Parts: sequence; C-alpha cells; structure tokens
Amino acid sequence: MSTPTSTPSATLVRPSPYATQQDATTLTLQRLLPGTPERVWAYLTESDLRRRWLAAGSMQPAVKTAFELVWRNDELSASASERPEGFGAEARATCQVTELVPLRKLSFTWPGVGEVTFDLAPQGDEVLLTVTHRRVADHAMALMVGAGWHMHLDILQALCDGAKPGSFWSGWKRLRTEYAQRLNA
Repeated sequence: MSTPTSTPSATLVRPSPYATQQDATTLTLQRLLPGTPERVWAYLTESDLRRRWLAAGSMQPAVKTAFELVWRNDELSASASERPEGFGAEARATCQVTELVPLRKLSFTWPGVGEVTFDLAPQGDEVLLTVTHRRVADHAMALMVGAGWHMHLDILQALCDGAKPGSFWSGWKRLRTEYAQRLNA
C-alpha cells in the first residue's frame, strides 16, 4: 500500500509595497490581498467601499462612462490637522472608464494626473492587485502619486486583512520623503 505524498503548496512571494518606475512617466504598485476577485472588485467599483480606502463616487462600470472621484482624505486620517498645507479638505475629479473586463481589469483617465489601471489576478485564496499609473507629468507628481497610491493601498490592505488602517496623511508625508530617495529624478 502506498502512502499519499503531499506536494508542498507554492509559497506566494509578497510583492514589495513600494512603487516601481517602469519608465519616466509610469509607476506600478502591487498588493496581494486576501479574498476573491469579486471582493477586491467591489472595493474598486462600489462607492461606499472605495470611500473607505481611496475616494467616493458612483461608478457605472462601462467603457466610455464618466464618473466622479471625491477624496475626503481627512476621513482616512487620525485628524484633519495632519493634512499638509496646500491640500483642501476635499478634492474632486471627473474620470472616464477607458477599459473594463469585470473582475479582472479597470482603466480610467484622471484629468491632469494621468491614466490608472487596476489589474486583478487570482493567486490561490488571494488576489494580486496591480495598479499602474501612466502619464505622470514630472518628478514632483511621481512623488505625490507614488506616496499617495502606496498609502491608499496600505489602507486597502488593512481593510482586507481586518486590521485598523494607518492614518493617511501621516503615512503619506513619511512615504513622500522615502519616494524622494527611491525614484529617479
């Protein structure tokens, strides 16, 4: 009688939380999130869930539809006093969906800031979320975008893990300094 052999499960490599610069105008970040593509997709497309980590705003998930993102980052921070000078209590952007493959890919334009793509890839009982931000205008914008996406994704990671998220603005300030050292000028 033979004894069944167990195959060691593949160990998933956790991606670095830091943005990588693909070229002078493109940043990519990844997170391995627990759950299904349906769960992560909901955090990307449903206003009430997206508001908890990024920005509110109703979205009709269809190509060529416009939607508004409404950032209330003070809601993601320990206190409004953390908000850096020059940032208002609220920011809005009218974006347009440019590509959509339900549960797999969502791309949209973000006027004045570039183009954003979310790619979802199932990895066992987790989902690899890849955020690609294209057409970053310059180094100063790359620092803001890199630190911003990094902190927003840290908050999303905490929510998906059932943990208490860190404070957005204090994390953003720290990360902006780190990105000044990490990203090429």
